[in-house]
Amino acid sequence: MTTTYKSRADVPLEEKWNLEDLYVSLQKWEEDLQAIDKTAVELKTFDGNIHNGTQLFQFLKKQEELSFKFNHVFAYAMLKVDEDTRDTASQSLIDRARALSVKVSSATSFFMPFLLGLNEETLKKYIAEEEGLAYFEEDLFESFRYKKHVLSKEQEAIMSQLGEALSAPANTYGMINNADIKFGEVTNDKGEKIELTRGMYSKRIEDEDREKRREAYRAYYKPYLQMKNSIASTLSAAIKNNVTTSKIRHYPSALEKGLFADNVPKAVYENVIQATKENIAPLHQYSQLRKEILGLDELRQYDMNVPLVSGVKQDIPFDKAYEVMLKALAPLGEDYIHTLKDFKKSRYFDVRETPGKRSGAYNLGVYGVHPFILLNHQDDLDSLFTLVHECGHGVHSKLSSQYQPQITARYSIFVAEVASTVNEVLLINYLLENEKDEKMKRHLLNHFIDKFRGTFFTQVMFAEFEKLTHEKAEQGEPLNVEIFNAIYETLLKEYYGEAIILDEEVKYGWARIPHFYRPFYVYKYATGFASAIHIATNLLEGKEDFLHSYLEFLKSGSSDYPLELLKKTGVDLTSQEPIKNSLVKFKELIEEFASL
Repeated sequence: MTTTYKSRADVPLEEKWNLEDLYVSLQKWEEDLQAIDKTAVELKTFDGNIHNGTQLFQFLKKQEELSFKFNHVFAYAMLKVDEDTRDTASQSLIDRARALSVKVSSATSFFMPFLLGLNEETLKKYIAEEEGLAYFEEDLFESFRYKKHVLSKEQEAIMSQLGEALSAPANTYGMINNADIKFGEVTNDKGEKIELTRGMYSKRIEDEDREKRREAYRAYYKPYLQMKNSIASTLSAAIKNNVTTSKIRHYPSALEKGLFADNVPKAVYENVIQATKENIAPLHQYSQLRKEILGLDELRQYDMNVPLVSGVKQDIPFDKAYEVMLKALAPLGEDYIHTLKDFKKSRYFDVRETPGKRSGAYNLGVYGVHPFILLNHQDDLDSLFTLVHECGHGVHSKLSSQYQPQITARYSIFVAEVASTVNEVLLINYLLENEKDEKMKRHLLNHFIDKFRGTFFTQVMFAEFEKLTHEKAEQGEPLNVEIFNAIYETLLKEYYGEAIILDEEVKYGWARIPHFYRPFYVYKYATGFASAIHIATNLLEGKEDFLHSYLEFLKSGSSDYPLELLKKTGVDLTSQEPIKNSLVKFKELIEEFASL
């Protein structure tokens, strides 16, 4: 089956998402854009004119209505751009949406300083005199947590106007990475030179032919090396912007600013890194094991993804992948499975890789509509895992939107990674249990180990890279290609051990990581993975009451802080226990695989 299409028009309709669920026409999008613009002007008139509960309620109600509409406008523009990042018409939509975002932010920038200028008694008085404010009460008092980080009205207005400029490094990197980068050439099966694509790379780097892996690896890194100074400049600017904003807003550090919204103590972040490094030996053992099984004198980075069990490649078309997923996730109950069936029938997915399409995969939940899931499905085992992962996010979005009001429907990324990773653990368990062929079982075990390595260890390494680079910026030290290379190379050696020989390209790995433009985010993959192992273990034991508590967790949105929501499933991340338990699981997997 064809998995890479020359044009989006060639992709079957059922494998393209239906954006008409958002807007039936561009004219309707324009109408909402104009309506938001008008509402932003109206919101500005509340500045200096909130003197009682009724006026406060009117402002908040109008702001929420605007937010609902704006999320639709922005989602549509973003999804259109991601279909083809080269399309200038779509780029103009997102540019207009971003400009409007700045205008809205500017129009409402007075509110937080006003709110935090109130004393608690006045706010309670307003809530008592206006019944409608009960809906916003918890959110209003949550805002008081930010009191020392909110600036004066004039300063907030300036900060909101700087929004677009401060996000420029991330936007620039996005254009470099998705639209401008051209990878080097590789040799196809006919001996012809063709340009490498991301989707092709993910397959080539797993090829049993080492020369093909090496060729793909060098072709993939080629543009990153060519653009190393430009990318270092965007990353340095993004880090410095974050550090500067943290200082302006009186946070002790950029890290603590990054953790503040989730109310996560700094110790949780540090615990993840510390516990991982203290228990890193099995990962070093795995590198050595990989070298021995592949029969190599020198293990290189391009040898880290090739399956250690040969001759078991699976072709898993999208429809088959979907059926496997529905069976694997059966422990989540009939309602969960029914919801997933509807996802496919209603075209929530954009399945195939096409020229210019955004790389990777994501889920975008749109309140009042439904989730939209971007894939670049390659009909292989990795793509099956990606599908299951993104559907974890998708059902989480669907349930939170269904059971929470708009104000608490958007869940934190912190808990998001739990929902997606639970699904992956259930999938690997299903595949291992239902596989009769011993060779395939070893392959699946190897796949899970590599998944563990990528979702847990690599993300912890990235988290430490972010911590170290931000600390350098906070100390006024320079950030450039040489500094990024030195930090990244040192971490690679610490995490992967002496068995791996590092090529010149390896130390430029930081240049290809878009997550670094969303600071202090990747550690949540590791905490999510550790939490997921606990939850999936309980689900597989078939405890009815546990399934109920997990589904309630998925319906909770942001109705409580992430750590508190997780405690309802029995996971306490304020201790090192969940991290250590997952590392024990990894050690057991390595021992089992080594024994085979």
